[in-house]
Amino acid sequence: MTTATLVLVAIIILVALAFDFINGFHDAANSIATVVATRVLTPQQAVMWAAGFNFIAVFIVGTGVAKTVGSGMIDLKYVTPYVILGGLIGAITWDLITWWWGLPTSSSHALIGGYAGSAMARVAHLRGIDHSFEALVGKAWIETVAFIFLAPLIGMALAYGLMIAVHWMFRNTSPAKMDRYFRRLQLGSSALLSFSHGGNDAQKTAGIITGVLVASGALKTFEMPKWVIFAAYTAISLGTLSGGWRIVHTMGSRLTRLKPRSGFCAETAAAISILFATEYAHLPVSTTHVTAGAIAGVGSIQRLKAVRWGLARNIVWAWILTIPAAALVGWLSMAVIQLFVA
Repeated sequence: MTTATLVLVAIIILVALAFDFINGFHDAANSIATVVATRVLTPQQAVMWAAGFNFIAVFIVGTGVAKTVGSGMIDLKYVTPYVILGGLIGAITWDLITWWWGLPTSSSHALIGGYAGSAMARVAHLRGIDHSFEALVGKAWIETVAFIFLAPLIGMALAYGLMIAVHWMFRNTSPAKMDRYFRRLQLGSSALLSFSHGGNDAQKTAGIITGVLVASGALKTFEMPKWVIFAAYTAISLGTLSGGWRIVHTMGSRLTRLKPRSGFCAETAAAISILFATEYAHLPVSTTHVTAGAIAGVGSIQRLKAVRWGLARNIVWAWILTIPAAALVGWLSMAVIQLFVA
């Protein structure tokens, strides 16, 4: 590896870790919105709680998602360090735009969208624009796009079912007593959601960094070094510590009103859904999508009007637009890079 390539790889790794950090504060709302909205923890306590459990996942969760993102979605023969750099620029740009707007979009889908757009720009440059989609591995994309729609529905259904079970089990208990009980339980459910968030999201960055190392020739096979995994988990945990209050407000109070029992059900349902996707399907799912679906599920059990469906519609549109919007920025970033690089 030449000195110039080494410097380029180091810069891309730093950009990837910056994305991971931004992912942490952008998605902090997912794991702490409900526990803050129900006043179980203060915002400062909640982010420390979430960051700790984000990091703990590094010791328990596998690396299946990292392998899917890093080597299963894009044809590696078209991947260069510059392709990954363009993809990261696309993802970071879209994340910062939606953070500023206060929209709880998916950092995960911004990352794979930006990566895809950059790779497609590379293929268009080499073989013509009509060959652009050759950069994509079809099977993984079909599964991932399917989960964009399935993940929030699964979270919603699980949360709805848990709320029914809770109301039946505590049918002879006063609401005030239920809330005191579930305020304590919510500490566990929020910890589980933070754990699942770290376990799925940090792997995506680890997969991207490993892809850079393979593309540059630093690694011969797609096997993640331990330092890559620990760096990714550290970055996302530090990002979570930095907050993300605009989205906390949207997720925790504007979508529906939450109480400790409904917060517990929403967090537990979302965590189960994410852990299933992480450990069994090895798919990069959106913590944002699943959590929003679960919150809508616990809100709708009271009455459909308890959920602000107009806001929910805006959130869904932001979800739908994330991959193509990040892909467009990734494409443009790679197109600019290619003006200066042969």
